[in-house]
Amino acid sequence: MRYPREAAVTKGIKSEVAGDPDILLAPDLASANMLVKQLSFLAHADAAGIVLGAAVPVILTSRADSLPARLASCALAVLLANNK
Repeated sequence: MRYPREAAVTKGIKSEVAGDPDILLAPDLASANMLVKQLSFLAHADAAGIVLGAAVPVILTSRADSLPARLASCALAVLLANNK
């Protein structure tokens, strides 16, 4: 399996951030749900779920989320709330 940066170079993508993501954005809740489920179940990744745009960050977790994933969502919400 190639690392993301190597894949970006192979595909000819020229960008300062290509292959080095710090965040994944989804266009809507359904797409985000599919993306997180794929990453969680297929890649065993933990993800923090936050909805932005409200007066305060809204934490999104799943019943199947691990404790580290739930804590990551809480920590991100605190960071965002304190950074206003």
